[in-house]
Amino acid sequence: MKLFACIAVAASVLVSPVMAFAQSSSSSVTRAEVRADLAAVEKAGYNPTSGDDATYPADIQAAEAKLASERNANQAREAVGGTKPSGESAPGQ
Repeated sequence: MKLFACIAVAASVLVSPVMAFAQSSSSSVTRAEVRADLAAVEKAGYNPTSGDDATYPADIQAAEAKLASERNANQAREAVGGTKPSGESAPGQ
């Protein structure tokens, strides 16, 4: 019985590093995407260098809400019956 317990402990020690990854590779974000997101939030009015930690959550949430409303407005303006208006007429498209 003691041998079985030792084998079980050894097996779990060998398998645990395989299961210890902190993040999955399928949902990773590139550095360029993070920089583009930061630039968009800064353009919407967020200033990361203001140094006022007391208003941090409200500031970033307000900038993200502004971006979301702009994106929704752009989608609503561009979508007409599920297609984007292009100003051109082409048969078969």
